[in-house]
Amino acid sequence: MPTLRQLTHDFSSALETIYPASEAASIAGQVLEHLLQLTPLQRRMQADAPVLPDVAEQLPTLQARLLRHEPMQYVLGVAHFAGLELEVTPATLIPRPETEELVQLIVEEQRHRPALSVLDVGTGSGCIPLALCQALEPTRTVAVDVSAEALAVARRNACRYGCEIDFQQLDILTQTPKIEPHSLDVLVSNPPYVLENERPLMRPNVLDYEPATALFVPDHDPLLFYRRIAELGTTLLRPGGALYFEINEQYAAQTLALLTGLGYTQAAARADIFGKQRLVRASWE
Repeated sequence: MPTLRQLTHDFSSALETIYPASEAASIAGQVLEHLLQLTPLQRRMQADAPVLPDVAEQLPTLQARLLRHEPMQYVLGVAHFAGLELEVTPATLIPRPETEELVQLIVEEQRHRPALSVLDVGTGSGCIPLALCQALEPTRTVAVDVSAEALAVARRNACRYGCEIDFQQLDILTQTPKIEPHSLDVLVSNPPYVLENERPLMRPNVLDYEPATALFVPDHDPLLFYRRIAELGTTLLRPGGALYFEINEQYAAQTLALLTGLGYTQAAARADIFGKQRLVRASWE
């Protein structure tokens, strides 16, 4: 039987035909960890242990899918986010590290406020409200999405972690969530913000597999979703509530101007771990 080290090396080498060596090695390691239910440390410590045939036999199929640029998270059916293991499918975006940073910002600012009411717009896999549920234990959490398929995934994730979340299917551009006016403490969204003209710049594993409705916004109106959500916030947020966005770094100044124009205060953009202006927060007084 091949050892874990051998399988990881061979799997990584095969992926190097389309991925940089470091990324191929990372993907190979994560796939083997998932199949064997090991932590990264356990995988390294057990590198010379033999791997049973029933595990090794799964690798060719997974390898073929990865070589077609299918994202590893869809191949495995799971993504990790803020300490959670979440189900993901092609109906949901794959949670990103910068979205974890958005959650961390909310937790930092809201952790001392009791009985929070939270709304997440465009919830996808439910990663944001689930992470906030775990960290803040809100009294009420509402999450909306236009996709019934995405909401089905989010509901399964919420059930797994025992989080009570009110999931609502609606088009935020034309419909309003069922929430009492001036009752929200936190309004958060990571809406579509990639311009259509940015498609050629995107990698195949994103462009060919992740849901376009959750990614793209018209070139002529890049703030379409931010404007609508911020306008809703003026009627849904209670005094002292806060709005949080993940944004396209190109439009930080315009997003702040939009919020200030609608009456929000303390509007500020923050850089993510890559130094890009990707996070925005504002207060409603």
